[in-house]
Amino acid sequence: MFRLAHISDVHLGPLPAVTYRELASKRVIGYVNWQRSRRRFLHEGVIGAIVSGLQAAGADHLAVTGDLVNLALDGEIELARLWLEALGLPENISVVPGNHDAYVPGAFDKICRAWGPYMAGDDCEPPSDRRAFPYLRVRGQVALIGVSTARATAPFMANGFFREEQAQRLGRVLDETSRRGLCRVVMIHHPPVRGAVPQHKRLLGIGLFQRVMRNHGAELILHGHSHLPSLYWVRGQGKQIPVVGVAAAGQAPGSSKPAAQYNLVEISGEPGAWHMRLERHGLKSGSALPVELAALDLTPSRAAAARS
Repeated sequence: MFRLAHISDVHLGPLPAVTYRELASKRVIGYVNWQRSRRRFLHEGVIGAIVSGLQAAGADHLAVTGDLVNLALDGEIELARLWLEALGLPENISVVPGNHDAYVPGAFDKICRAWGPYMAGDDCEPPSDRRAFPYLRVRGQVALIGVSTARATAPFMANGFFREEQAQRLGRVLDETSRRGLCRVVMIHHPPVRGAVPQHKRLLGIGLFQRVMRNHGAELILHGHSHLPSLYWVRGQGKQIPVVGVAAAGQAPGSSKPAAQYNLVEISGEPGAWHMRLERHGLKSGSALPVELAALDLTPSRAAAARS
C-alpha cells in the first residue's frame, strides 16, 4: 500500500516587510486583502498543527498543490524554500505552483530557481520555465505527475492556464505511465472542473484538460485553489476519475471557509484494479491537532455504488 498525503494553499505568513516599489503592481491589491482579512485566518500556528498531523500520519509521499506564498515577494519565496527544506527531502515532496506563486511577472522564474528540486522529474534538472511541466516522478507503483497552471494575471483575476503544448506533453506522460502499469496521480493547482470556483478564478483550458483525461486516462487528480474539501468526477478512458480538493493548509477556524485540512490517500491493488481510499483530516474547534473528519472510497465502481 502507498500512502499519499496532500495539502494545498499554505499561504505562508506573516508577510515580510514590503517596499513601495514592490507594491507598485498588482501586489497592492493582494496586500490590502491580506491586511483586511487574510492575516487573521492564514497564519503559522495553523500550518504547524497540520504539519504535525502529517508527520504523525507517516505518509510515503506528500503532494503540495500550490500557493505556498501570498504576493510572491522575494522574502516570501525564500521563506517557502526554507519551509520546504524543513518539511522534508525533495524526493519525498512534490510541489506544483499556484497562482499566488506566480503573482506578478517574473515570479514564476524565481520559484523555479528556489523550489526547483521539489518540482523536478526523476533524473531531470530543476525546471527553468513552463516547458518543464508536466514532470514525472515514480514512487513504487505510483506515477506522480505535476502540471502547472500558474501564470501572472491582471488585477482582481486569479485564473489558471492549461494550453495545448502542455496538454500534448501530459498526454505522452499518461500513455507512457499507463504502459508501465502505474497508478497515475495528476497534481494541479486550479480545479479542472466547471463551477468549482468563480469565473475570475477558473482554469482557462478546462475542456482541453478533460479531453486529455478522456483520451489518455488517469486514476486520480489532486488540486487546490478553492480552499474547499471537494470531490468531483471527470470521464477517463471508460471510467470515472476522482478529482479531489482540500481545504487551505493555513486556514484558521472561524473563517467562511473550512479550517485547515490535509488529505491522506491510500493506494493499493494492481494495474486495472487500483483501490483508493481517501481520509480527510483537519482542525476542529478546540483541537490542537488534526482529527479524522471523513473517509471515502475513491475506487470508481465502489464510489458509484455508494452514491446510488
